Amino acid sequence: MSARSRTLALHGAVVAAILALHFILPDYHHGILARTMVLAVYAMAYNVMFGYTGLLSLGHALFFAAGMYGMGLSSIHLGFSPGPAIVCGVAAAFAVSLIVGILALRTSGVALMIVTLMFAQAGWYLVLYFGEYTRGDEGFVIPRAARMLAGFDLADASNRYIAALVLFAFGLVVTLKAVESRFGRVLVAIRENEERARMLGYDVFRYKLGAVVLSGTLSGLAGACYGILFGYVGATFASVQYSILPLLWVLLGGASTVLGPFVGTYFMTYLIDISSAYTTAYMLVAGVVLVVLTLFARQGIMGEVRRRLIPWLP
Repeated sequence: MSARSRTLALHGAVVAAILALHFILPDYHHGILARTMVLAVYAMAYNVMFGYTGLLSLGHALFFAAGMYGMGLSSIHLGFSPGPAIVCGVAAAFAVSLIVGILALRTSGVALMIVTLMFAQAGWYLVLYFGEYTRGDEGFVIPRAARMLAGFDLADASNRYIAALVLFAFGLVVTLKAVESRFGRVLVAIRENEERARMLGYDVFRYKLGAVVLSGTLSGLAGACYGILFGYVGATFASVQYSILPLLWVLLGGASTVLGPFVGTYFMTYLIDISSAYTTAYMLVAGVVLVVLTLFARQGIMGEVRRRLIPWLP
């Protein structure tokens, strides 16, 4: 069996296993897995920019929130149904990521990290400033009637899980296609040695901009779908917390691996859920676990699996 066939079989098996869990998981864990799948797509998007291109961003909450608010505002104020509302969210994220990419990529390294953080903070302040429309910190709920897509009630737990699985499968396909394509290989070349990639004749700025736009647009899709599936849009999702979280998920799961973001998101979600039942300092527990993993599994969970067991893992 070729490496590509094994790759497709592995990722297809993961999707099939998650589908099977739909029928056997208790309600509580069923809901957690649905939420994890949506957030994992956000982590996959972050991984395109950080794991494969080597661009450290601390402003990805801006793209996630652009998708979420593009969907939410068009749904609430313009009366759009879920399909057109999600398209509005994705379009907003695309526009924002294009503008931010063109401006932020004039810098690199620590400066890029700071610039992306400043853009994200500006987006968060805009959400608060235009509270008349966004409801500021309080946020707003998407009515159940506005969450009907092609006759399916996305507020229903079963429909929400299936929709999240479809989104997750789409995120896997997009990421796999991107990293296995010429575009993805050039991104890895830029990450490894930007000057050498430039000497080989590649337009480094154009490829990096493509990575930012792809990452930002996919993040916006995750944000739009999160808002419509869980019925809430709030300023928390535009805060710096939601820029740090995808970085942690990717580091835990394994940067530059396709399944790593999902594994990291799932692991962190349950780590916080379980530890919060015993202590209010649950983020301290998460921090200690992250330090231990960084010391003894530097490539993350799936990165170590690839290094030790499955060398063909993308």
